[in-house]
Amino acid sequence: MNNNKGFNWFIPIIILVMVLFLVPGLFGDSNAKNIDENDFYKLVQSGKVGEVMVFRDSYKAEVFLNKAAKSELKTTAKKDENPLSMLDMKPGPDYSLTYGDLRYFQERFNQINAEAPSDKKAKMEFGTSKSPFSDLLVTALFWIAIMALFYFFLFRRMGGGGGPGGQIFSIGKSKAKVFDDKDKINVTFKDVAGLEGAKEEVQEVVDFLKNSEKYTKLGGKIPKGVLLVGPPGTGKTLLAKAVAGEAKVPFFSLSGSDFVEMFVGVGASRVRDLFAQAKAKSPAIIFIDEIDAIGRARGKNNFSGGNDERENTLNQLLTEMDGFGTDTNVIVMAATNRADILDKALMRAGRFDRSIYVDLPELHERRQIFDVHLAKIKLDPSVDRDFLAKQTPGFSGADIANVCNEAALIAARNNHETVTKQDFLDAVDRIIGGLEKKNMAIKPSEKKRVAYHEAGHATISWLVEHASPLLKVTIVPRGRSLGAAWYLPEERQLTTTEQMLDEMCATLGGRAAEQVIFNNISTGALSDLEKVTKRAQAMVTIYGLSEKLGNISYYDSSGQQEYNFGKPYSEQTAKVVDEEISTLIETQYQRAIDILITNRDKLEALAQKLLEKEVIFREDLEDIFGKRAWDPELTEKPVSNAEELPATQVEEEVNTTNETPEVQH
Repeated sequence: MNNNKGFNWFIPIIILVMVLFLVPGLFGDSNAKNIDENDFYKLVQSGKVGEVMVFRDSYKAEVFLNKAAKSELKTTAKKDENPLSMLDMKPGPDYSLTYGDLRYFQERFNQINAEAPSDKKAKMEFGTSKSPFSDLLVTALFWIAIMALFYFFLFRRMGGGGGPGGQIFSIGKSKAKVFDDKDKINVTFKDVAGLEGAKEEVQEVVDFLKNSEKYTKLGGKIPKGVLLVGPPGTGKTLLAKAVAGEAKVPFFSLSGSDFVEMFVGVGASRVRDLFAQAKAKSPAIIFIDEIDAIGRARGKNNFSGGNDERENTLNQLLTEMDGFGTDTNVIVMAATNRADILDKALMRAGRFDRSIYVDLPELHERRQIFDVHLAKIKLDPSVDRDFLAKQTPGFSGADIANVCNEAALIAARNNHETVTKQDFLDAVDRIIGGLEKKNMAIKPSEKKRVAYHEAGHATISWLVEHASPLLKVTIVPRGRSLGAAWYLPEERQLTTTEQMLDEMCATLGGRAAEQVIFNNISTGALSDLEKVTKRAQAMVTIYGLSEKLGNISYYDSSGQQEYNFGKPYSEQTAKVVDEEISTLIETQYQRAIDILITNRDKLEALAQKLLEKEVIFREDLEDIFGKRAWDPELTEKPVSNAEELPATQVEEEVNTTNETPEVQH
């Protein structure tokens, strides 16, 4: 789309005014004051003249005062009528005169100059007069160069594409990128795998614009806004691209940060211009990605007390979406992963009528996503796509794309002709646990401790009913961990108290194994303690699973508690909360110790096998413990559930996380 709305006359007018205002007094000798010969002789006699330039061909002379006389003239002379004239930019004569006979003029000058003080005598030089046209040409070229530099650095560089020509005077223009029939967008709904519910609702939005009479003839109104909400990487922007490819109507795409500028009022101006362009091309779709950049709730965390440019932008957006004169066929789509902080006025019906949650893909949806990304990969026939989908629950569409790309890179690194199943497993391990460090030097005593630590995790998770079943254990350093265990967690929407306690017990199994075997503990359980503490805090303060506190939750879904300096409960309650959290953790830790003491022979056998092989799998645990009686069918992904950090990294990692546990609905 061509946003040029005609020639901008404002710029040449400004340049002309500046030239007329600044240039007078710079052409020729207009700055030199005319004097007669008698006044000139008086200046020479008083020792104020530094040099006299005599032009023989024009009977004219230019008089240049010395430094002392110039400084005296500046302090006593009347100020120039134009205070902005740039007199000092062009050095020139102070006075000019017209003489008669050159011989008489020279003799008279020498006679009077001889009477002047010895340190203030003037010099006389001879030359030919300059053409007035040459002075005019030089001055004109000088100002053309100045204006060219001024235009380039101010108008072009500061404009930054803010409208016609990218000039600073058009900075209030919208930065939206427009896609219409002339632009070929290759992304369609066929390229969006999974997300059946979200895709169906978005397809209906496209149908609203294509066949609006189908809905309006029954008295319905076309929705004004659709908000896509979901975790990062789930495909919100991809859905918007598919809408742009399918709608066949003008599609305005921009980010929430495109409204933000250092100048006051620019954000609101860009909102007005955006909707003006969309209304002119109605029916149209406006897509604002990461709308939380301007849609954050007003009145929060505003300690400045002054005018908030972001709030002004949001106010203008609210007015444009549902105010007077908004009966146009324009639908606003927006995407964010932080819907909890958006302003309530933005979320109400009449603005964003529909909120579509784009969740992490389920098992069959992950299978469809793998089909899309594997179509471009040279795949080994033995690779089972259902198996890959089972190995990656909790992975977003972006994560799955990363797995496929990483597997292809690993296959190329290993000189494989095709991408094999093992390449995909290595890719999953690489993404979850980090890069494998086979050459990292570890003391035998530390390696033994890590082996028992990981064996403790594996033993507890195998022997308690609700813990996630083990997939693989390794003591090869990977990423920032000295060892890691991968599990296959069950995909579930609700979690019971028993399930949470069993998972806490399995997570504490590493430190419990160190206590049982070595009778002391190390710093290797940092990530375990962090996970257990967060889970215990969630059980007590969010899910209402504490017997002492009862069915009370201090979770704030509106996000307003984030800006409060105090806790939502009293100091007495805080003491009870701390005691309950400590009781939960210590009870499960003691439970893990009791289980490991009872099964110490199996723990040691597992640790020895881990020291020999460095990597053991589910089959090795079955050889030692036998099959699990309550083992469900394994349909899920490996998730690193027990990572050990080197002791040298413990201090910098202790206070790095303060996240609120995810709430399950």
